[in-house]
Amino acid sequence: QVRLVESGGGLVQAGGSLRLSCAASGSIISIRSMGWYAQAPGKRRELVADITSDGSTNYADSVKGRFTISRDNAKNTVYLQMNSLKPEDTAVYYCNSRLIGTRAAGVFWGQGTQVTVSS
Repeated sequence: QVRLVESGGGLVQAGGSLRLSCAASGSIISIRSMGWYAQAPGKRRELVADITSDGSTNYADSVKGRFTISRDNAKNTVYLQMNSLKPEDTAVYYCNSRLIGTRAAGVFWGQGTQVTVSS
């Protein structure tokens, strides 16, 4: 069984920083990509950033220059360094991974971690 476990959310003032982590565990053969999505109240879940196994990254326009995604392939872990946070970044952040496991392949999601940015 594959699991994605996020950590690092919390409450921060505008202009502050947070670092999110997500570790994939279980019977994993290979991971194609890992990423982060955000879902604010009343809105749909949207891509924040993702990174492929070869290190290629993709960012939403709203976070370019403020957020950095990175990955430790040996630990099956992805990080999201969030700087210069704004109140509009407030959302539940979900980890996402496209991977192949011994029993299943496809897209997997974490349980989500709350990020709240106060003004």
